[in-house]
Amino acid sequence: MKQVSNKLKRENNNAETTILSYHVEAFLRVLKVERGISKNTADSYRRDLVSFEKFLARRNVISSEASTELVRSFMASMSVAGIAPTTMSRRLSALRQYFSFLVAEGIRCDDPSESIESPRRGRLLPKVLAENDVETLLSTAHASPGPSGLRLAALVELLYATGLRVSELVGLPLGALARDRSIVTVRGKGGKERIIPLSFPAREAIEAWEEVRPKFLKKRDPNSFWLFPSKSAKEGHLTRGMFARQLKELAIKAEISPSAVSPHVLRHAFATHLLAHDADLRAVQQMLGHSDISTTQIYTHILDERLKSLVYNFHPLANKLVNESLP
Repeated sequence: MKQVSNKLKRENNNAETTILSYHVEAFLRVLKVERGISKNTADSYRRDLVSFEKFLARRNVISSEASTELVRSFMASMSVAGIAPTTMSRRLSALRQYFSFLVAEGIRCDDPSESIESPRRGRLLPKVLAENDVETLLSTAHASPGPSGLRLAALVELLYATGLRVSELVGLPLGALARDRSIVTVRGKGGKERIIPLSFPAREAIEAWEEVRPKFLKKRDPNSFWLFPSKSAKEGHLTRGMFARQLKELAIKAEISPSAVSPHVLRHAFATHLLAHDADLRAVQQMLGHSDISTTQIYTHILDERLKSLVYNFHPLANKLVNESLP
């Protein structure tokens, strides 16, 4: 009798897990259809919600029955585990959107995350390379030999000239470039299209790359759709991981710390350097593909912090300034 009871309990738990997973999958499908989120964003939501699923499963609770106390306990468990406030905030944001979906679908009548406060965190400024470091990186890329060197130079020049997200960069179709290579048309998050002008060095690097590009095409596909095709990648084009590794190797050759260099750091550098040279904030927002200008304004904070550092480190009255600024 006890064995039958345990079996029924296991089956019931499995059924609950299936229902929970079904709700998550339904939520992700709605996000893809209504918001057009990318696969990477969907995967991020999935990971965050799976962590909550596992937390609930240990308590034999499904999301449609999760209480505010359980959500609060979930947040507390992450804090005890030493998870960064940024990750905790992202997971709470995913939960809020998920519970809003459950309420809208009539699966729940309330949102248990509504009264939960986001973890406090200091303003995290993105890493940015100095202009001379970017110049060193570019010159090292141009010195790289062979067809692979021409591809790397084109990738780095294009990334720094446009501030593209790495997935947008490696997944550029050949047709994204204007016939005279003066602009590139990018389809970003949510399927939104934006047009970005190309610098002369980027145009030259792309033209040099296109001369050797056929070497990277499969024989059965001489007219590949991608600007940066790859014979080995199943996607048909250079992958984000492959380019990130190449960029780290390039940083080492340029005698720059590889931990300071990534595709996203070059995106940050693009925006920060433009604003440092008095570019219009709205124009930078459009080129980056930010839906909210407050996201772009983070780069003005980087400049503010650098100005403060300049004053505190080099002003003749620096010590006095620092002492007077202390509470």
